[in-house]
Amino acid sequence: MVDITQIIRFDELSSKSSPIHNLEGRIKLLSTIFIILVCVISKELFIPIILEIILLIILKVAKLSYIDSAKRLLMLLPFGGAVIIFQPFIQPGNIIWSYSWVHITDFGLNWAILLLIRMIVCLTAIIIYSSTTPLQEMASSFRKLKMPRDLAMILSIMVRFLFLFVDELGSIRKSQKSRNFSINSKSTPYKWRVKQVGYTIGMMFLKSYEQGERVHKSMVSRGFSDASEMFDEKKHMEKSDYIFLISIILIVVVLEIIIFKYSGQLGYFGQNFSIN
Repeated sequence: MVDITQIIRFDELSSKSSPIHNLEGRIKLLSTIFIILVCVISKELFIPIILEIILLIILKVAKLSYIDSAKRLLMLLPFGGAVIIFQPFIQPGNIIWSYSWVHITDFGLNWAILLLIRMIVCLTAIIIYSSTTPLQEMASSFRKLKMPRDLAMILSIMVRFLFLFVDELGSIRKSQKSRNFSINSKSTPYKWRVKQVGYTIGMMFLKSYEQGERVHKSMVSRGFSDASEMFDEKKHMEKSDYIFLISIILIVVVLEIIIFKYSGQLGYFGQNFSIN
């Protein structure tokens, strides 16, 4: 079973101090979305590779561990890797390898490489954002960027009570461990262990429902209604925030100019691998 208490360590990590941590939440969110959009629409390898190098520099400035970030990246890669791995076999093009009815085409291989680099850049940007921004600040940033009020309310309440959920689950697991229960134990039948895990999940649902009812009654007793607005901490953007965002935009503009004028001189990295 995955140690869900790691989320507490991630929140402590995101609360540290560095030039990237100290940026305003909206700036970090907009920069992350901008990098992802630019990367997704890029048809050449050049721009995603340069963006990844820049993100690695930002990772260093944020005082984040390359090893821990790589581990998180490797945990997320399989979710999109399953799609990428089939591209060399299903895309049309010149056959560069064949065995029986299985073929690998040059275009399919190039397209798979482009998708892989795109995915790595996007995940790196998300890892940096999540590692330098506390959960509550993320919710606040979405609200300030005009996220629908109901969704913002749900997100803020979820973030606020996520750690309570983690603590409750930790207490249940500690209680199970004190009674020598382990899901990996070979001394008890597998079906019985799965049933105990099911009981734990059901118990968490019940506790979450009861806690939600208590919280709602408490909020209503304090004047909460459908028309209530959530409090937003007023945090003004500083010069460093604007400099960071403008720098990211300028870098992308320069990269687009280089691709437009010198794509032929970039060789393989300047080739267009888009699907027509």
